Amino acid sequence: MREVIQHEPGTFCWPELATTDADSAKALYGALFDWTFDDQSPEPGTTYTTVRRAGRDVAALYVLQKSQRQRGVVAHWNSYAAVKSADESALRVKVLGGTTVGAPFDVGPNGRMAIVKDPQGATLCLWEARAHPGAQVVGEIGTLCWTELATTDLDAAGHFYASLFGWAIKKQETGPEAYIELWKGPRPAGGMTTIAREQGATEPAWSVYFRVADCDTAVAKAEALGARVIRKPDDIAKVGRYAFLADREGAAFAVIALAP
Repeated sequence: MREVIQHEPGTFCWPELATTDADSAKALYGALFDWTFDDQSPEPGTTYTTVRRAGRDVAALYVLQKSQRQRGVVAHWNSYAAVKSADESALRVKVLGGTTVGAPFDVGPNGRMAIVKDPQGATLCLWEARAHPGAQVVGEIGTLCWTELATTDLDAAGHFYASLFGWAIKKQETGPEAYIELWKGPRPAGGMTTIAREQGATEPAWSVYFRVADCDTAVAKAEALGARVIRKPDDIAKVGRYAFLADREGAAFAVIALAP
């Protein structure tokens, strides 16, 4: 298992679960991905849990505050993208037509971050690493391996993120709907797809994919643990077999068994 020491700016570096029940989330994800959990109290009355697999940091979770739930915030996964400067990137977001959720702020000695929204409304966290680079393992079993945007306007979103991160846009004809791969240098950093009609009035959002050895086995285990299947296992030619799930608190995520 190769440890990541630094994430290149413009790549996804940290998945973070905002939940309404930490114990329930730990029970499901711990059993599904062989995760362990380290609770920390960065501020009195708060808990931030680092998620580890085989002793390496791979994700995090925290409980939504009462005020957030009263505003209608539901359980969800946050995606973080690495940047050189949270302040400069947040300013760039505004220039490109996006918005910021508050001002950039320090997270202790670990780094500095900004929470932004693209012009279509999808939320993304920007991470300027200092003491903590983000996930120490990616792309392995039980860790983050792909991050994907479902949006209402592929062209507009593609232009926004290409301008923000220097991503190259590569369109893949994989079915009735176009799929966009977002490349950073020699490898893809993530993907984009159009929100399907059958999803109704779904808001644009980034989704996280966790790698598993066998998709169908993982889905069956997740269901037994109380998760709900949003999209049944399906194949993507030359990529792998994937499925979308929702945990017991409603946070959506995907699992994928990559093709050889």
